[in-house]
Amino acid sequence: MSEKRPVRQPQSGHHNLDPHLPRYAARTAGMTASEIRALFAVASRPEVVSLAGGMPNLAALPLDSLSSQMAELIANDGLVALQYGSAHGVPALREQICEVMSLEDISAHPDDVVVTVGSQMGLDMVTRLFCDPGDVVIAEGPSYVGALGSFAAYQAEVVHVAMDDQGLVPEGLREALAHCRTHGKRVKFLYTIPNFHNPAGVTLAIERRAEILEICREYDVLVVEDNPYGLLGFDGQTYPALRSMDPDNVVYLGSFSKTFASGLRVGWVLAPHAVREKLVLAAESATLCPPTLNQLVVSRYLATHDWKGQIKTFGENYRERRDAILSALEQHMPPGCSWTHPDGGFYVWVTVPEGVDTKAMLPRAVTARVAYASGTGFYADGFGSRQMRLSYCYPTPERIREGVRRLAAVLESEMDLMRTFGSVNPRAVSGPENPSPDTA
Repeated sequence: MSEKRPVRQPQSGHHNLDPHLPRYAARTAGMTASEIRALFAVASRPEVVSLAGGMPNLAALPLDSLSSQMAELIANDGLVALQYGSAHGVPALREQICEVMSLEDISAHPDDVVVTVGSQMGLDMVTRLFCDPGDVVIAEGPSYVGALGSFAAYQAEVVHVAMDDQGLVPEGLREALAHCRTHGKRVKFLYTIPNFHNPAGVTLAIERRAEILEICREYDVLVVEDNPYGLLGFDGQTYPALRSMDPDNVVYLGSFSKTFASGLRVGWVLAPHAVREKLVLAAESATLCPPTLNQLVVSRYLATHDWKGQIKTFGENYRERRDAILSALEQHMPPGCSWTHPDGGFYVWVTVPEGVDTKAMLPRAVTARVAYASGTGFYADGFGSRQMRLSYCYPTPERIREGVRRLAAVLESEMDLMRTFGSVNPRAVSGPENPSPDTA
């Protein structure tokens, strides 16, 4: 009869809810769950106007045509579509991706394109390839919450550089790089969203692009260009990609999530040739291969549909919603507020009066049946307590106007409390929160 092992008793005063805690890698300390995820479970109710999530509005997609084509794909090519594929991606789709990128002056070879499970996977792989613990990533302040989560997961330090209405400020970038060099910090890359920025909504001025690339060359810093919104300009204008101006020092991240269908999770990385080789190896270790079916769906859509016309339709829908939110902000928001004026993309970045903490205010806003993304989630260093991101891409114009009206009433009430009892110091946060579809 086997002898029973004694049960280890917890030490007095220690009540660890996670028995695996001692086993985790040190880098998991940077993985912080979103404090507002539970609130967004409430915010998803139909009575709440959500200006928080960046979900694209897919109502304009030709669903009847797409459904018949997907059925044909399975019937005719199912044995290929449902099989494993290459970590590099389907060759035909990589050729089509090069055609898509040519709209922003990028000349690329399909061999240098690596298809990913959304551009988030590409960002994660690039960070994994380049960043050791303690390395520095330069990013705009504010920056995309999903990027900050990836940088934290690989224990990279984020140094923010300020933006203005024309995007990243070149002199601020130079100062940040010089400061890091003086203090012996190793900067691996600049992460930037040049077009219709998430969350700020601004676009990097054309005349700044060459200067920023030159500064990064001077300091021997790679550029990671994240461009999911670049084709969604409201006046039909596209901007020359940073990659088109410096192919050897720019890694480009693209996605079909905003210009076709986010649920397919098809993105890509365009990298210098040597980097491409390592990206393929990283993709093999992460997913073995991206879903062949999803890639073939995108490829067939690009081959058989007027995808450029579809992007134009999306842009017109988003422009109508942008106009609705800007007019509502002008009509309802109290004095002391300011906001950006995007000419593409999904987002408006709002600054509220001094003393108001948008993160502390969020539960009261949800109670008033309106939701937004508070600004602190878009900084790695605790800033952003006076900011909020409003997303206009998904709700109807009528719902947008009602949501802003509710939000303004909550803000007015908050300011009344502040005038009566004084302001509350913004709470510091320990680091970026991991993203979810509610805050992406």
